[in-house]
Amino acid sequence: MFPGDFNGIVAGSPALDFNNLQSWRANFFPITGPNTSSNFISRSSWTTLIHDEVLNQCDGLDGVIDGIIEDPRLCSFRPEALICKEDTSTNCLTSAQVKMVQEIFSPLYGEDENLVYPAMQPGSEVLAAGNLYAGAPFSYSESWFKYVVYDPSWDAAHFSIHDAAVAEALNPSNIRTWPETLFDFQKSGGKMILFHGGQDNQITSFNTERFYRFLSLGMQASSNELDEFFRFFRIPGMFHCNSGPGAWVVGQGGGASAAGVPFKSANNVLAALVQWVENGDMVEDIVGTKFVNDSVNLGVAFQHRHCRYPLRSTYLGGDFKLLSSWECLPIVKRATNENSFYD
Repeated sequence: MFPGDFNGIVAGSPALDFNNLQSWRANFFPITGPNTSSNFISRSSWTTLIHDEVLNQCDGLDGVIDGIIEDPRLCSFRPEALICKEDTSTNCLTSAQVKMVQEIFSPLYGEDENLVYPAMQPGSEVLAAGNLYAGAPFSYSESWFKYVVYDPSWDAAHFSIHDAAVAEALNPSNIRTWPETLFDFQKSGGKMILFHGGQDNQITSFNTERFYRFLSLGMQASSNELDEFFRFFRIPGMFHCNSGPGAWVVGQGGGASAAGVPFKSANNVLAALVQWVENGDMVEDIVGTKFVNDSVNLGVAFQHRHCRYPLRSTYLGGDFKLLSSWECLPIVKRATNENSFYD
């Protein structure tokens, strides 16, 4: 709304398409039901049984078994693999629970059958089990519908897709946050960097990819043309804004973790933005850092190259903890000696 206010913007885990984001998060409680229901999936089942199977099916798709799903879009998780057999009832899911997991990892569609919000990405269940799938209303969404869209009598247990349509039509204070063009920002000389974790447990990273494509179409701009003022970096193995099994430290949020990496464009998103705005130079990738037990004092566990979208960090072979073992390549074909596949 005010394209000339900032010369540069860094946005991490952005809450884009705000009205529909609130509806998407409200949608999980009717799926899971309360934590007292007979089919409720416990947090421990999400973080062990289900997450372990997600990794079993998808961790190795990038050619490396490291507990990180490099590109969640390649993970077509099939919870049916966990269905209980006739003679078992533990360490497995009932048919009703399998259906529940399928719904959770599915996109949300509206009354008009158009997409409301993309699916949650597999891998995020480690932390999502403690809020979105906890068997209680997600507090942000509940407050949104009770005190902004409707009134305090609204019952989160009865959320329906019609509520999503009502919220989107109301669009309080024009909070939608879904522009089809950033032309005025670009014209003013503005530069923007977005980054999003591939295991975000509160806002699916698929939506930021969706926004990139939406913006490209709205501005009729190719990726190379968007790169002139707008770049998006995916951070595999990062939860909401920070933490996770991946090399998630890219200078965000300040604090001890940010202090552990140099204020240089190669390692720090803010430094990268400053260099871009002040000198006109933009990095092609950002090197993320994972500290041992997320403690700067314990030293670096490994680093990883995070690529500007739509490139993908692709394993070439060798020691996966070395930066030289990965390269940013177009999302067309996996460059490895084994099990090549296409998107």
